[in-house]
Amino acid sequence: MNRCAKKHLGRFAREEDGQMAIEFVILVPLIFTIFLSSIELGIYSMRQMWMERGLEIAVRSVRLSTGNAPQHDELKQMVCDQAPFLPDCVNRLKLEMTPITPTGFVGLPPTADCVDTSEEVNPPRTFVQGGNHDLMLIRACLVFDPVIPTTGLGFEFDQQEGLPRMTAMSAFVQEPNQ
Repeated sequence: MNRCAKKHLGRFAREEDGQMAIEFVILVPLIFTIFLSSIELGIYSMRQMWMERGLEIAVRSVRLSTGNAPQHDELKQMVCDQAPFLPDCVNRLKLEMTPITPTGFVGLPPTADCVDTSEEVNPPRTFVQGGNHDLMLIRACLVFDPVIPTTGLGFEFDQQEGLPRMTAMSAFVQEPNQ
């Protein structure tokens, strides 16, 4: 039996049929993971760009409006109107805004307060309207569904409540009333 096994194993080691199958089995999943991760990264980058653009345009509108600063829901709608690529933006975006003093700077909490899609929409954590010449800090947080959640980058996104999130921040000075 031992001589028969050695004979078959020796013949198997000398044959070159099927040698490419091993490389194929090892490399194809790796190549597909890199390909799908690049698609996910491209879509994530585009969503991030649209969210930052929407926030900057909304902040510009607030900064230039004298005397009638929008409330949380109005400002959120302004951001979402300028960011059409964000899926379900109105329900998944949350804004935090607070006045800050340059001399004793205390920023927003390090973890953003995002919308929990499994429960009722929470009111904003902090959303304080600024007065004349107040320096304001605003942060937008959006939870989203990854395009390919089970491959590559879908596992690695910063998550809250099981969903990936992205944030954008801006600062502005409220113009005075005339």
